[in-house]
Amino acid sequence: MSTITDSAATSARMARSSLLGDIKAVWTRETLTILRDPFSLIFSLIQPLVFLGLFAPLLAGVADDGLGFGSTLQFFLPGVVVMITMFGTSMTGANLQFEIMTGAFERILATPLARQALLIGRALKELTPLVVQALIITLVAVPFGFDLYPAHIVLGLLILGVFGVGVGALSYALAIATRKNEWAFWAVQQSLLFPLLILSGMMLPLETGPDWMQALSKVNPLTYIVDAERVLFSGTFDDSAVVYGIVAALVTCAVGLWVGVRTVTKSIL
Repeated sequence: MSTITDSAATSARMARSSLLGDIKAVWTRETLTILRDPFSLIFSLIQPLVFLGLFAPLLAGVADDGLGFGSTLQFFLPGVVVMITMFGTSMTGANLQFEIMTGAFERILATPLARQALLIGRALKELTPLVVQALIITLVAVPFGFDLYPAHIVLGLLILGVFGVGVGALSYALAIATRKNEWAFWAVQQSLLFPLLILSGMMLPLETGPDWMQALSKVNPLTYIVDAERVLFSGTFDDSAVVYGIVAALVTCAVGLWVGVRTVTKSIL
């Protein structure tokens, strides 16, 4: 019995090691494309900086008048970080569709890579430049009154990473489901992305919004991610919003990977 148990434990460790190795291989392959074109990373910083420069002054006083986040930047910057994460990971499927058109995707499926690794590796590739952008934007905001809490920000980025893997996997599944109609991917992605962002209170607080918007925000997982990021970026660990954010991230990741793996498997059959 002991021999069987030891053998099962060894097999489980080997499976985990193999999965991690596959994820690293996929992430490395995808990340090299960013390193070959660093200008795209630099250019993508313009949009979040514009949001900070234009929206933050408009919100001056709103964050201070009862929302409890201190400065306007303390309230608004976490929303911008979530926004760039959603834009990046939700478009993971766009790159996949290009590979499907060129036949590269079929060649990847012919490799012994774990299907989960294809999803996680691609999502992490999208998250890598986003984390860099988030750190740069946060540091840029410090001279303008943003209070920096490094440990809290690290946890916030980890939550976003888990959530982003789930969103990336769902985008991956959508790309495969709409591979014969490329326009359908963008139609669904855009139709879902902006309502989710607006109903999460990313840019403007929803407390003063109509009841129907507040009700929809309660069933929007992104709402709990935004709330958690704001609490963490304001320097607080001990808050229920952080717990809800972690749960929302884990559930989204689990659902995304489950849907993504099933979609990839069906595309092979």
